Amino acid sequence: MEIKKQWYEAMFENFAQKYDQEEFTQGTVGECDFLEKELDFNKTLKILDVGCGTGRHSIELTKRGYDITGIDLSASQLKRAKEKAALLDLQINFIEADARELPFLNEFDAAIMLCEGGFPLMETDEMNFEILKQVTKSLKNKGKFIFTTLNGLFPLYHSVEAFTNKENGSTGTTYRSNTFDLMTFRDHSITDFIDDDGNKKSIESNERYYVPSEIKWILKSLGYTKIDINGAHLGAFSRNDTLTTEDFEMLVIAEK
Repeated sequence: MEIKKQWYEAMFENFAQKYDQEEFTQGTVGECDFLEKELDFNKTLKILDVGCGTGRHSIELTKRGYDITGIDLSASQLKRAKEKAALLDLQINFIEADARELPFLNEFDAAIMLCEGGFPLMETDEMNFEILKQVTKSLKNKGKFIFTTLNGLFPLYHSVEAFTNKENGSTGTTYRSNTFDLMTFRDHSITDFIDDDGNKKSIESNERYYVPSEIKWILKSLGYTKIDINGAHLGAFSRNDTLTTEDFEMLVIAEK
């Protein structure tokens, strides 16, 4: 019996080129400027890019001289990442792997997980937690973990459906029938999109939104001693942006 694919597997099995056209993927250079500053421009560091997708951050950081390993669950996204890297004559270690089962132990100086790179897309809170746990296991003792995730304060005051359609309307990807569950902080919706072959598809998706206190508690339980949370602004990450109810995403910087 064939196992039904989860929504995030179904969406990304043939969506690599369209993904690169999405509005939220256009801030790569500015985001990497921030990452470099956070890493003190130290190009001896080994960096893990979790949920690297089509490799936009991995490629940009490699162009700047950093040692990157990118992992993703989607073979299609990774194929696109490898093609883009080859065109630039860049050698990047892209690995097809599940972020809940990473094959690393105390190997990386830093990890990045941007634009919901796996977390918080999983079906259960336990699965999402496992991603954070596995990334932590992959880091060295003084490692730094930088990631973005959905801000649970936003849907308490705003329509997720209206916001996401405003952001993504130009690519043909739309969201409808959004229902935000106050008991689970999950937003359930139907996502309509056009894949790379021009086929129209609809999938039932759900994503977990987190409030800052949850993220801090989870990361403290994993051994992080310094945790900073800010608003995540596309292409312009900054420690100066206080997280508010207006921010769709939060930027998390955690250090062991």
